[in-house]
Amino acid sequence: MTFSHRLLLVTPAFHGYHRSIARAFSARGYDVVTHCYDAFATLGEKFRNKALIELPSRFGADTYEAARAWSTARALAALTEANPTRLVVIKGDTLGGDFWHEVASRGLPRILWLYDDVARHHFDDSFLRWIGPVVSYARSEAAELVARGVAASFIPNAFDPDLARPSSRRSGEVVFVGSRYPNRVALLAALREAGLPIRAYGRQWSHHPFDRLRTWELSRPALQSERDIPLARAYSVQAEAAAALNVHGLQAGLAMRSFEVPGMGGLQLVDRPDIAEFYEVGTEALVFGSTDELVDLATRSLRDRAWSERIRAAGRRRSLAEHTFAHRISQVDSLWA
Repeated sequence: MTFSHRLLLVTPAFHGYHRSIARAFSARGYDVVTHCYDAFATLGEKFRNKALIELPSRFGADTYEAARAWSTARALAALTEANPTRLVVIKGDTLGGDFWHEVASRGLPRILWLYDDVARHHFDDSFLRWIGPVVSYARSEAAELVARGVAASFIPNAFDPDLARPSSRRSGEVVFVGSRYPNRVALLAALREAGLPIRAYGRQWSHHPFDRLRTWELSRPALQSERDIPLARAYSVQAEAAAALNVHGLQAGLAMRSFEVPGMGGLQLVDRPDIAEFYEVGTEALVFGSTDELVDLATRSLRDRAWSERIRAAGRRRSLAEHTFAHRISQVDSLWA
């Protein structure tokens, strides 16, 4: 393959989504080098992070600047070594001014990709106007940024069809994979009280002693739970479930699982009616507006397989046609200044 550009992808390690993004860029002819600015690959790095960042912050110390300095130094080293012709930074708000000034001094075409709310990033408007283009995962936030003078574009989240293959196996459970928030606990508890088989996956749900220790929590909801699972396994778990619950927190855009569940042929029960921009409600995804509606949909998902299989197949067809990372990267690739 003849590469058009060497692309440096600077990204969080978060669930390994960078691998899907890198594959999609590679498929478009880029020579991709990935640097995870918050990954700790060696035992020494892990110990340093625990001792100097995580532990002091648990006792009230402000460790943001220390974390920022370390992330910045490592990202600068990656930039020097890769010597890219283009740069994509995902999130990147723990990268300091030295990194961004070096990017600017090289005249390096760059894109900042925010797949979380702007309010969860340490960026101000002057920086966002300077760094542009900026990609937001939420249509409302992209519009707000544009109104504030930022060169922002809306590109929603996606799924990776190369990560795992759908299965005809069904687990007979309603599952949730993700962080534990009070609204999610309440809904899962309501399903359990209705007599439905439910299971939650993730360190904040897990009753394992190690997970209690590393999350600094002793108590857990009285729910069936499992430990963290890799992203590919999460794809499969949600696809094989009788239904996969997609409950959002306080966020502007749709979560990755909004596309992952139907993409894998899963039956999605989602709390966001704006999913209708991407999937036909009732035939490709199922929306609930109350606990009673959720219980009714989950109950039917367990009892009416022919109905659920039709929705699964339709959601997967739509996802493959419109909502893969390849589709999103083609949009990102049109934004270079």
